[in-house]
Amino acid sequence: MADFTSGFWDFYVAIITLLAILGCGVLLFSQSVHRIKPGAPLDGTTGHVWDEDLTELNTPLPRWWMWLFYMTIVFALSYLVLYPGLGSYPGTLGWKSSGAYQEELKRADADFGPQFARYAHQDLKAVAADPQAHAIGERLFLTYCAQCHGSDARGNKGFPDLTDNDWLHGGTPEIIKTTIMKGRHGQMPPMGAALGSDADIENVANYVKSLSGATSDPIKAALGKNKFGACAACHGADAHGNQALGTPNLSDKIWLYGGSTETIMETIRKGRNNTMPAFEDFLGNDKVHVLAAYVWSLSNQPATVARK
Repeated sequence: MADFTSGFWDFYVAIITLLAILGCGVLLFSQSVHRIKPGAPLDGTTGHVWDEDLTELNTPLPRWWMWLFYMTIVFALSYLVLYPGLGSYPGTLGWKSSGAYQEELKRADADFGPQFARYAHQDLKAVAADPQAHAIGERLFLTYCAQCHGSDARGNKGFPDLTDNDWLHGGTPEIIKTTIMKGRHGQMPPMGAALGSDADIENVANYVKSLSGATSDPIKAALGKNKFGACAACHGADAHGNQALGTPNLSDKIWLYGGSTETIMETIRKGRNNTMPAFEDFLGNDKVHVLAAYVWSLSNQPATVARK
């Protein structure tokens, strides 16, 4: 990978770009000048003949059309002098897309920052009950969270439902805010080797299904109960999970990846690895405060929020 971060690529990009522009100019000039073969009739043709009677007329390109392309080439060269486009050359104006983005964020913070600041020191439940804050939080959610959790916040395979009041790390407003600010990393190690054969894994999967009352093979479930001890360290002896560790409750019929025997066996055999990104640096405390209040309201019912 070091080859792709060397200075060679800066020169490579710059040379290819300039050669492409120069090539366009050469091609354009070549099409405006055409030498007639010696001895060719002066009848407005180039002297080229195909299929006995097809002749090539010596008709130059329209001047306005040529000058338009020459102006395009001049514009391209001027742009590359002023703005970045030739490898690492920054351009004489020093413009950067990241700089423009940061300026846009500053303007947005100046315009909308006071709206978020008014809620920053309010209790999260009070913010959740405020109709205007609820509407702002909903827009934040649709912009930054719906891609994973869905526009209705009901999640998808591998992404939790935020409306069912089932939380891996806890569902208080403060914990939800911490989750959004700091992110979460959930990892279940592969347990196939620890449990033994595929038959043992299937037995444990049936036992896990039986914990929530799902249809399972009672004989296999009984055999899997003893093997479940390898899982109890995280999920607990009663399989109710541990919010301090972020381990799920296996007895509530809520499944992040699916509750079929095959899916549970895959989870046991291969483990799971999932990450929620942190939004602290990206959104800041004030926006996350409003967003956390909205997320909490999805599984609770603040009385004064005007529901749709």
